[in-house]
Formats: sequence, structure tokens, C-alpha cells
Amino acid sequence: MAAPSPGYSVTFRLSAPSGYSITSEIVSQAGGAGAQITAVDVVESHHDRMVIDLTANTSSPEHADEVGRALETIDGVTVEHASDRTFLMHLGGKLEVVPKLELRNRDDLSRAYTPGVARVSKAIAEDRSLARNLTVKRNTIAVVSDGSAVLGLGNIGPEGALPVMEGKAALFKQFADVDAWPVCLDTQDSDEIVRIVKAIAPVYGGVNLEDIAAPRCFEIEARLREELDIPVFHDDQHGTAIVVLAALTNALRLVGKQIGDIRVAISGVGAAGNAIIQLLQASGVTHIVAAGRGGIVARDHEHTDAHRKQIAEGTNPDNITGTLSDAVRGADVFIGVSAPDVLTEEDVAQMADRAIVFALANPDPEIDPALAARHAAVVATGRSDYPNQINNVLAFPGVFRGLLDAGVSDVTNEMLVAAARAISENVSDEQLNSSYIIPSVFDGDVARDVADAIVEVAGRAARTHEPATV
Repeated sequence: MAAPSPGYSVTFRLSAPSGYSITSEIVSQAGGAGAQITAVDVVESHHDRMVIDLTANTSSPEHADEVGRALETIDGVTVEHASDRTFLMHLGGKLEVVPKLELRNRDDLSRAYTPGVARVSKAIAEDRSLARNLTVKRNTIAVVSDGSAVLGLGNIGPEGALPVMEGKAALFKQFADVDAWPVCLDTQDSDEIVRIVKAIAPVYGGVNLEDIAAPRCFEIEARLREELDIPVFHDDQHGTAIVVLAALTNALRLVGKQIGDIRVAISGVGAAGNAIIQLLQASGVTHIVAAGRGGIVARDHEHTDAHRKQIAEGTNPDNITGTLSDAVRGADVFIGVSAPDVLTEEDVAQMADRAIVFALANPDPEIDPALAARHAAVVATGRSDYPNQINNVLAFPGVFRGLLDAGVSDVTNEMLVAAARAISENVSDEQLNSSYIIPSVFDGDVARDVADAIVEVAGRAARTHEPATV
């Protein structure tokens, strides 16, 4: 059974007989069923009955049902109802629109709306660049998805994607004070997505693409970057790559290896895998072997996908073939952005000394972290219930804060590398250890440091007129 997680937190409303030991019995029974108890509250106490709320983390909805049944084996205890706390958090959505000004009287109204607003509209019509200073455009981005590759759920459509995009928008606001709004599109046609995003672009200062399946995501991002004058950032690609590079930088500090000397094996050659390869190469990694569902990507294989062909031509210098196990053998680093349980303990045992394993598939990683830790010096996952969580929230809020502050439209590799460096530098030498190679997502300095790094690179590029490409 998977470990209990706050993502499956449940509150059981219990009716129980009065007694000094009843709460202890309830806690013991729930714990015996594998629940992780987080709170016990006596809601009501009567002469013969008590109403008790037991809150616990479970590992799945099925596990929550098992815990409920175990509680009802206590004499006199019944489960009145069980509330899934994740669903409760989402009731009514996670976002709202709050005006920045208070309309207290007719005087305020005449300036915020008619007739005064007409003067502002006319000024913007005559000079469209004024929209950046006089509207929400200055600090607002669109979080755009077609729902075709949502988390580990796959193609679940725009309505299914909406809670995720709402959450993304909430993170933008909390961590970088960027106003973001979910734009979930009921189409998976690349041409139509590009057309729609271009049509709504006047409202926004940037576009964050999210959960769009490869290879369409590559084309959509490239076309929008070419045709829009605002920054376009695909977080599944570049956000993941930034945080992976930041964590790898610190892991290499810990094990005493240089980035130019390491051999890296990557499982997964979709959006995230492609971006990670590009950013690692931009940072000095020269020996990468990537594997997909069909095995190692090699030059002598036929590749109809242009991005897969690019990986074949730019990686695997020894042109080895075979399975993921062959790719991992002797590697210093494993990075997984693929599927659960594709890496074995034996594979990790065959890696180089002081190996680094990033098993980032969510919610279930490529290998059980406990098994990987038997042989690897550093292990990281994408989960919050294990040490070293590789989480994109360390990157994307600060990246967009910096892009908006700098007022630039181009997103460059130099910016991405600088963002990774800013994240890694938030872990000091004194803090660095095998269970702490990356700062907490709640570290208040990270987003600001990332933003400052983006602004610095943008300013340097502007002064030297460097070409800006990713």
C-alpha cells in the first residue's frame, strides 16, 4: 500500500458511546488500519453519546473506506459520514475576482467606469503599449490547457483540467503576486489553440501553457512565441527542467562530481524529457542517454517524430541500444519523467558510485524511493511526502514575475539556467545534505530570487542586443 498522503485526507464524523477511553480506542483502531491521524475533535458531548471528528491521511479512497469500516468495528461506534477534505477545498472553485479599488460613490464610479474610462480607452486605442500600464495586462497571465495531458491522468478534457489550472493560478498569486486565470479550451486542434490564444492575448501579459500533450505542445509553443509579443512558457517543459537542473546542481555538490563529467540516463522523451535534455546540455552535460517506451533512443533507429530525431542526433554519443536498464548501467544520474516502476533496485545497483536518482513520475515514481536509497547517494521524487521534492512551483511563479517585471517577450536558455542557479543557491553549504538538495516550496526567498535572476539576464541581453532563443 502507498504511504498515507494529505491528498487523501478524510474527516470521519463519528457517533460514539461516552467514555474516558473512547477517543483512544478510535485513534488506535484507525492507526491499526494504516491511517495517519492528524486531528481528533470532540464536537458534542452528551450523557450517553459523543460526536467525534477524526481527521486522518489515507493512501487512496479505497483505503479511506477500509478505515471507516475498521472504526465501525468498535462497539457502539458508527460513521455518520466521511468528508474528503480535498473535495471540500474545491467546493465553488479556488479563485475569485477582487477589485483593487473601492467604488464608494458617484465620483469614484465616474472615473472607474463611464464617462471617465472612455478617456483611458481612447488613449490605449491610440497607443496600444499603454495597455501594459493602464490595465490588468501588466500583471496578468493566462494559464492555457486543452486537458490532453493532465498530471498522471492523461487526456481528461478541459473540464477535468480546470481544477488543476485553478490551482496553478492560486500558486502564481501566493508565491509571486502574479494574477493568473485558467483558460481551458474545448479543442485539441493545434491550429485552433494557436488562433484562440492569439485572439485573447490582448488581455494578458504572458501565457503559461500547461498539460498539453507532446508533440503538439512543441508546435503550439513555438508558433505562439513567434506570433505573440508577450512571453510564452510551457511549464511542463521548462519549469520541470529548471527545477531538475537546480536539484542536480546541488546533488552534484554533495557527491563531489562536476556537471561536465557525468553520464545521465533519462527515462521519458516527451515534453519534460526534451526540455531537461536541452537545459542539461546548455549547462555542460555532454553524455546523455535517453529511453522511451521502445527503449534507448539511438541514431540508427527510424524516428518519424522530429523531436525524437533531434534527441537521437544530439545525445547517446556511443550510440548504444537496448532497454532502460542498459541506459542506466554505469550512469551517474538517473532522471525519470515517465511512468511508475520502470526502474528496478538492480538497475540502481549497477549505476556509478555515489549515484543520483530523480524518480519524478507522479503520483507513483519510477522506483520506490526506499529501494533506490539502498544504493544511490541522493534520491528525489515529485512527491511532497518524501524528501527532495522536485516541484515546478519553485520555478514558474518567479519566472513569470521576472518576465513581467522586465517587460520582455523572449524566454531564453540563459534565463532558464539563471533561474535554476537562483533556486539552487537557496540551499547553503551548511543546509545541504542527502535529504535536502532543494529548497522548500514555501521558502519565501525563492520566487523573488528567480525573478531577479530573470530581470538581470533580460537587462544584460537588452544592453548587448543578444539574440533571444530557446
